[in-house]
Amino acid sequence: MTDFHKILIANRGEIAVRVIRTARELGYRTVAVYSEADAGALHVSVADEAVCIGPAPVGESYLLGDNVLAAARMTGADAVHPGYGFLSENTEFAAACAGAGITFIGPPASAIELMGSKRLSKIAMLEAGVPCIPGYQDADQSDETLLLKAEEVGFPLMVKASAGGGGRGMRLVLDPAELAEQIKTARSEAENAFGNGELILERAVLEPRHIEIQVFADNHGNAVYLGERDCSIQRRHQKVVEEAPSPFVDEALRKTMGEAAVNAAKACDYRGAGTVEFLVDKDRNYYFLEMNTRLQVEHPVTEMITGQDLVAWQISVAAGLPLPLEQSDIELNGHAVEVRLYAEDPRNNFLPQTGEILAWDYPENVGLRVDHGICSGQDISPFYDPMIAKVIAWGENREVACRRLASALQDTVLLGVNNNKLFLKNILRNPVFLQGGATTAFLNDHFTGDISVARTEPAESTLALAAALFYRLDGSGEQSWNNPTAAGYHYQLACDDQSFELDLLQDADGYRVSLGECEEEIQIIDPGASRCVVIQGGVRREVSYARHGNSLWLDDGSGHFFISNETHLPASALAAAGSGEVLASMDGAIVDVMVVAGDVVTAGQTLVVLEAMKMEHPLKATIDGAVSAVNTQVGDQVKSKQLLVSIAEQESVA
Repeated sequence: MTDFHKILIANRGEIAVRVIRTARELGYRTVAVYSEADAGALHVSVADEAVCIGPAPVGESYLLGDNVLAAARMTGADAVHPGYGFLSENTEFAAACAGAGITFIGPPASAIELMGSKRLSKIAMLEAGVPCIPGYQDADQSDETLLLKAEEVGFPLMVKASAGGGGRGMRLVLDPAELAEQIKTARSEAENAFGNGELILERAVLEPRHIEIQVFADNHGNAVYLGERDCSIQRRHQKVVEEAPSPFVDEALRKTMGEAAVNAAKACDYRGAGTVEFLVDKDRNYYFLEMNTRLQVEHPVTEMITGQDLVAWQISVAAGLPLPLEQSDIELNGHAVEVRLYAEDPRNNFLPQTGEILAWDYPENVGLRVDHGICSGQDISPFYDPMIAKVIAWGENREVACRRLASALQDTVLLGVNNNKLFLKNILRNPVFLQGGATTAFLNDHFTGDISVARTEPAESTLALAAALFYRLDGSGEQSWNNPTAAGYHYQLACDDQSFELDLLQDADGYRVSLGECEEEIQIIDPGASRCVVIQGGVRREVSYARHGNSLWLDDGSGHFFISNETHLPASALAAAGSGEVLASMDGAIVDVMVVAGDVVTAGQTLVVLEAMKMEHPLKATIDGAVSAVNTQVGDQVKSKQLLVSIAEQESVA
């Protein structure tokens, strides 16, 4: 048995908080590591000790194994839990822990290395008899060979980077004429993202189910599976909703896939928690996709239906103990569904968001679990993944679990950054999803017209409520910076670079707010710090908001909106919105500047590329004209709304 007493968690955010919770319950002392940007983060405060390991960028902090090991030596930590992401599937780091005499709470480096290569792992799975998608995965990586083998595999075809994940270096090819170009771009993207341009080819399985099996193995030759998770609802190959068990999998398929997953684990001499991912077609044929050699983001749904703590299992296996249960002891009870809460704007092509969390609160209902690493007042920075929390619900059956989760999302308060809360809630109430019919094509086939993604401006009722809140909070109707006139009170509100004119009249029953031909009657009852009760359209309900000066963050159930009161701004300030100023969309790093002063540009042309939250964001000209000033260069770290490029309108250019 391996004896360790203090666990360093080499991660951040919700997974760090979640691992710390179980470690402390088991009596282990805990150490958090953090970047300079995370000094005030929740995972830092809940650990027994914490060490700063570098500046905000992950390449200077969380991805530096030497810094993590130095923190372990400094605090006397004799075990490291890597969470997921960052160093969790880094072969060199796992080996370095072993070399330093520190227990790595994860699989051996050899298993990480094998399963980190889609090409080599597929070869190993074929040898182990695990069903795989027909394709090409050999060592000859020349373009000529790939083009030739693609014809043998057939179309439609998937071109995939052998290393990494997250959809990078992955291309669906329907037309053979496009193959050469798609191979070129996939290889380039893989080299840039993972430093490895190896590719594999696979026949595309269209509209499959994405089903994964949770496996566990110990040092004593035991290996089990703990049911499956259905992760079919995805956007850009990133999971959105996960559930266990799958509504598509019956007991016979569960047993067959589970045994195949155990064989996959045994084939690489696995130890600890792992997930074997499969694609399953409409006829229930399943094919090995990849094995993730770590704890999954979606592990809570498995915990909720099995009653097991998978982090506790990880720790006990790392300590040399046998698995706590045999296969025959593992039972599935009820249904669990998880959604990932992101700081992103679904109305704006899911653009990641930065800013301060002004209010964060969630219900503590029966059957509900919220894993998070945030608190009110915390900044969401551009340096890390925009996932900020996971909301999970359990029910006696799938219908109850989905209903509980949708209701919990509706009652969750997250103000200060645009987020995907409404998007998630509407998925959970979509008839196709509720009937268990969602495949990986669900969002494209059934959700593109949903209000959470299709509506780009606030509803008239939302703007009317914003005007009433501004009026009420400016002095409860007794005195405002607005001067009362016989015509009432006039407001000019702005949201997402759009301006709206409203008129408000107060009477004994509340407020009448007009926007064009739309009129809303509103009563505001006892506004609190972040919630208030309103009666609007004859319906009494609760809404959440945060107010600072002339800025209002409002969630009335139709999405999260940032609305500013521009009624009192001078005309020159209002006109500036279309003046040709190109501003940073969020905090981030400048990775490309594509113009110089004097260049003539057209509206919609990309001028600067900003990198934030693992994504590149093109910043475009809003008017035709000539560049009058460029105020940034490649490598600059910029703040949200910082002026980067100025453009003089075309007619003013001589």
